Amino acid sequence: MSTVENFTNSDELKKIMSAARATITAPFFGNNVEEVKSVSEAYKLAKDSSGTVELTGMPVYEPEKLGLPKGANQLLFNDGTVVGRCAAARKIVGEPSCDLGYLLPIIREAVYGTRDKLMYKTEAVVGLDKDFMIKAHLLIPEGFENVMYSWMLNFQYINEEYAKMYGESKLYNEGDIYVFSDPDWTHPDFPYGLTFFDPEHNCACILGMRYFGEHKKGTLTLAWGSAARNGYASCHGGMKRYNLENGSFQVAVFGLSGSGKSTITHAKHGGKYDITVLHDDAFIINVEDKYTIALEPAYFDKTADYPIGCDDNKYILTQQNNGVIALEDGKLVSVTEDIRNGNGRAVKSKLWSPNRVDRIDQPINAIFWLMKDPTIPPVLKLSGAALGSAMGATLATKRSSAERLAAGVDPNALVVEPYANPFRVYPLSVDYTRFKQLIEDGVDCYILNTGDFMGTKVQPKHTLGIIEAIVSGEANFHKWENFSDIEIMDIEGFDASFNNKEYAEQFKARMQDRINFVQSRETEKAGIDKLPADALEALQKVVEQV
Repeated sequence: MSTVENFTNSDELKKIMSAARATITAPFFGNNVEEVKSVSEAYKLAKDSSGTVELTGMPVYEPEKLGLPKGANQLLFNDGTVVGRCAAARKIVGEPSCDLGYLLPIIREAVYGTRDKLMYKTEAVVGLDKDFMIKAHLLIPEGFENVMYSWMLNFQYINEEYAKMYGESKLYNEGDIYVFSDPDWTHPDFPYGLTFFDPEHNCACILGMRYFGEHKKGTLTLAWGSAARNGYASCHGGMKRYNLENGSFQVAVFGLSGSGKSTITHAKHGGKYDITVLHDDAFIINVEDKYTIALEPAYFDKTADYPIGCDDNKYILTQQNNGVIALEDGKLVSVTEDIRNGNGRAVKSKLWSPNRVDRIDQPINAIFWLMKDPTIPPVLKLSGAALGSAMGATLATKRSSAERLAAGVDPNALVVEPYANPFRVYPLSVDYTRFKQLIEDGVDCYILNTGDFMGTKVQPKHTLGIIEAIVSGEANFHKWENFSDIEIMDIEGFDASFNNKEYAEQFKARMQDRINFVQSRETEKAGIDKLPADALEALQKVVEQV
């Protein structure tokens, strides 16, 4: 088994237990709890749950392969006001804003408040290879069967095959993941709800949150933390392998929502390449041996780009926050394309990618940081390990035009999310040193601008063409301006010359944004995310060479 959950003495208990974990795990064993042992059982409960729409015109594709009953249909369940995650609700043990003396009594009261409710518990495995598998447990009230069902599908529900695999998996000095949820919870001090994490003790409570994405990413938050504690690079990104005639080429892409991460991961390049996909959202890298492991079998995808009749929709299992219409024959289908609201979502089957694997043994060849920085050309190659990792630590996008800004805030300043992972619950320096080591060991590092470059849109054909040139070895990179650690590939229609003084100044300003961010880590959150000195030095060197 992969954890020391079944302790045998007090010393082992102390390794995995805390006041928070003791509070969160105890209700899993209450006499008001029913265990849901199979995904088929979860499907029936979700289908019969009040408010569920059974999409009778959208059958599940090959349900028997997924442990579902023959004739199963896709299920739709809609939330109310909130249709996305809320970062402001997160409290993480070890960070200055997390006052346990204040929060633990509130959590105890939240648990106590569920004593008169029928609660369902179930379990799944996060990590799809014997080298990393951790068991996760979810407890949630009656009425939210659809969240439980989607959770079991998104992660790996436990069947005979995976029970055996888990029993043979590598042992880690970790406890199982426990997630307690009460979406009906309210508290005057937490108008947006509360997502509480005790990362070192692998437990969380999700309170006042109906949105399935909070439960998915909350579970992944703890799994990524466990992987990081055990030497892996935890990745919120996509990973694929190009199977070539004379070998293979492995690519990892990291980008924020809307950056093209999933598009690049699943792109088949017009049939030019035989592609193998690991995952488009959650995986880990063994920094020493360079193999990669997927954490989830399914895909939690936006439905905005998949209209009625789209062939990809047959792989959907559950949907959230979409409309419904009745066809002439009375069968029901969903209305996607974000007509009802923004961020319509679906859990898609693993069968969506017929070329899918759960582990890639071949070492990564290239890392791509996907950014929407209008001063970065369509592609840059970074030759310095410190600079390569520092640019990942300052992975950035431009502000939305719809964003309401406070007085004095520069609307052109970049928004930074290190390594495109807002779910990190360990020091930022861990990611920095892990990715720096990968680059030092020979992994090439690139930046792809998937937004616009000084007013000219970088189209998907540009981005995919650049990747194809790199994979085939036909990419021609050369020295860019005065930079010692940055090379550029010329793309027709994009002039990245500093002969344009305004452009040079804007590029310098956006690099200064990154310097400011790194410097701010020295004081923000009591310095938990302070980076090694060479990260700042690498960025300052770029500014000096403009």
